Amino acid sequence: LVVVGEFNSGKSAFINALLGERFLPEGVTPTTAQIHILDYGEEADRQVEEDGLMTFTYPAEFLREINIVDTPGTNAIIRRHEQLTQEFVPRSDLVIFITSADRPFTESERTFLERIREWGKKVIIVLNKIDLLEDEDVAQVTDFIRENALALLGFVPEIFPVSARLALKAKEAESRRERDALWEVSRFQAVETYVLRTLDEKSRIRLKLRNPLGVGERLVAAYHRLVQARLETLASDMEAIDNIDAQLEIYRSDMHQDFRYRLADIEKVLLAMNNRGMAYFDDTLRLARVLDLVNTQRIQGEFERQVVADTHIEIEREVNALIDWLVEKDLRQWQATLAYLDRHRAQEEQRAEARAGRDDKIIGQVGGPFEYNRRALLDSVGRAAKDVVLTYDRETEARQLAGGVRDAVAGVAVVEVGAVGLGALLVAILHTALLDFTGILGAGALAVVGLLIIPAKRRQAKSSLRKKLDDLQARLTTAMSQQFERELERSIQRLREAVAPYTRFVRAERQKLLGIEAETAEIAGQLGQIRARIEDL
Repeated sequence: LVVVGEFNSGKSAFINALLGERFLPEGVTPTTAQIHILDYGEEADRQVEEDGLMTFTYPAEFLREINIVDTPGTNAIIRRHEQLTQEFVPRSDLVIFITSADRPFTESERTFLERIREWGKKVIIVLNKIDLLEDEDVAQVTDFIRENALALLGFVPEIFPVSARLALKAKEAESRRERDALWEVSRFQAVETYVLRTLDEKSRIRLKLRNPLGVGERLVAAYHRLVQARLETLASDMEAIDNIDAQLEIYRSDMHQDFRYRLADIEKVLLAMNNRGMAYFDDTLRLARVLDLVNTQRIQGEFERQVVADTHIEIEREVNALIDWLVEKDLRQWQATLAYLDRHRAQEEQRAEARAGRDDKIIGQVGGPFEYNRRALLDSVGRAAKDVVLTYDRETEARQLAGGVRDAVAGVAVVEVGAVGLGALLVAILHTALLDFTGILGAGALAVVGLLIIPAKRRQAKSSLRKKLDDLQARLTTAMSQQFERELERSIQRLREAVAPYTRFVRAERQKLLGIEAETAEIAGQLGQIRARIEDL
């Protein structure tokens, strides 16, 4: 039996009343500086042991079956005393909690009872020093203790209002009348009967077996709560990861949709050139200008100025605008991911602070390697995203993309090009349309006469230009689309790789915790079966 309570609540006096002799020292200051273990012995004696323990022996018959442990006060000035008490309570079979009638259920007593509850110990409460109160006040204080015990422990333990001082006086009194009077007023009979007689052999066996069982159940429950807390944390992380994946898919979809509009702008440039070409052929390839058709150099100049015009500049401008758009979107997606991770990290810090106040004292804080690794990975992902945002070089990214587009267009071009820019490459490609036109006119332009030949040449020129521009548009679309897809996938892949370590950790930890959750549930079921067998003894 472990006796606990604040100093000066009368713990030693209570034990002395059980013994019927003032054997343990009493006082108004903390007199129990060590844990006292009271055991049976032929003679009253004491022996100091290591680590703050002192063993007393006393020739009381009930000590053959019961060891009583007297502890320092729960509010002991020397914190080592309190530590010893907290270390000893988990090993107890029954806790006798002493509270004083002049200050029942103090804050330190409430705190200590909560810790006792965590260990699942059998508890009885002794309200000592009732001789300081009137009977109606004793009843009122008892009700107060009952209500608070129910709130703290979840059940109402046995409560014994007593006066240990009067009980000891009764046992020491010489006259029977005085002894009986003091004994009745002390109300000590009920608790003494409970401790010395009600706890028969079977009850003591049950208590002894319930002790490790209760500890095991509390540990399993505590670890189950810990697993649940971590799974809740990981659920939040999984939600964050899923949100990032969802945002990336939305990003992909939006980029494809916007890209189609960007391609349409390039198509408009080529369509405008085609319309200029049709109008030019209608104006040039007619009988009234047959003499002009002989002047090939003049025709070439007109075609370049009126039809080709600044098409290559406009296309290059649209391509550069598309590249700038792609680079800007990539950067903004990194910024959005970084902002989301920062918000998630801030929310998790708030949750961690809230969890810190609910940690199980039995197994320590919920943090440890799990929380450290998780936060470290979350921080590393945030740092990686931040580094990308801070070091993002728009000019370099745009230059690399432009080079990729130029190479892609060159790869599908039908002209020989060197190390030139996209604009020069487009000039070379568009020049083939001019060569096709002059080829249609041919060296025998002077012989072009008649109303039938000129319309045929005009139709041939229109068809050739339309085919040339359609082919250029198809080639540009193919080249731009391929380059766009590569860059979009590269952008998304870089983001996914940045969060990949965190994602792997979360998924692996979740799988592990689900396994532990199943194991704790199985152990809890086994402990429940053992408890049922103990109760049937």
